[in-house]
Amino acid sequence: MNRRLLLVHAHPDDETINNGATMARYVAEGAAVTLLTCTLGEEGEVLVPELAQLEAAQADQLGGYRISELAAAMAALGVTDYRFLGGAGRYRDSGMMDTPANDKPRAFWRADLAEAVAHAVAVVREVRPQVLVTYDEVGGYGHPDHIQAHRVAMAAVEAAADPAYRPDLGEAWEVAKVYWNAMPRSVVQAGIDAMAALGEASPFEGLGDLDEVPFMVSDDVVTTVVDGRAHAARKDAAMRAHPTQIMVDGPFFALSNNLGQEVLGTEYYRLVRGARGPAGPGEQGWEDDLFAGLPG
Repeated sequence: MNRRLLLVHAHPDDETINNGATMARYVAEGAAVTLLTCTLGEEGEVLVPELAQLEAAQADQLGGYRISELAAAMAALGVTDYRFLGGAGRYRDSGMMDTPANDKPRAFWRADLAEAVAHAVAVVREVRPQVLVTYDEVGGYGHPDHIQAHRVAMAAVEAAADPAYRPDLGEAWEVAKVYWNAMPRSVVQAGIDAMAALGEASPFEGLGDLDEVPFMVSDDVVTTVVDGRAHAARKDAAMRAHPTQIMVDGPFFALSNNLGQEVLGTEYYRLVRGARGPAGPGEQGWEDDLFAGLPG
């Protein structure tokens, strides 16, 4: 099988944090990997002081800069096919929920859903992926662009399979398996325990109870784990390629530097469309391949 994977993300850097090891692994195995990013991430907080003038409140040039960061990250992962929904700059980063950025005219949160879905359908029908990865219905942690990316991706999967929908966008294509990114509760707990063993505070301590960590899901809804530990160095390089958004000396890197490949290279998913493939060797009974069960 000529394996093809499409990932739909909200902003540059989301792809590396959530799926960097997965992307690098499948590229290395010869699969075609396509990234579709919905905005340029214009509203992001700049973590590099000397680049602070790029922020939305100043020169408002962060989006353009993040295109170059994304290019560098994709080079690190080996991904050559990466695109922006409707073209670079068509949709703007909406900022966090209930902020003024939500109301800007090009904010992705305000996008005409039918139009955005059509842009996504064109990509699905061109790429013809067997597998699509995106966020869950709350966008992982409630960011409006993540929620909108979920809506667009899921609607595009349905529309792309319908021969009556916009035949001008290409021949109908049915995506066999759709996954949502997932972070199992047991993994979050293990990370907190590891930080404590290092004498570090939990990166989630301000949230109160563990169950209030917004992107965490119960282990029993996770279906799949991808072992990309052999490509952890590529994910590390890709994360460092997003310096305006990711602090290389922050809690995650304190953890990854000590647990190394396990933290950087293991990524988790929830199958929400398509048939679950055979279980991998782990005791949880999870799949160990996003393409598990698909015709070879």
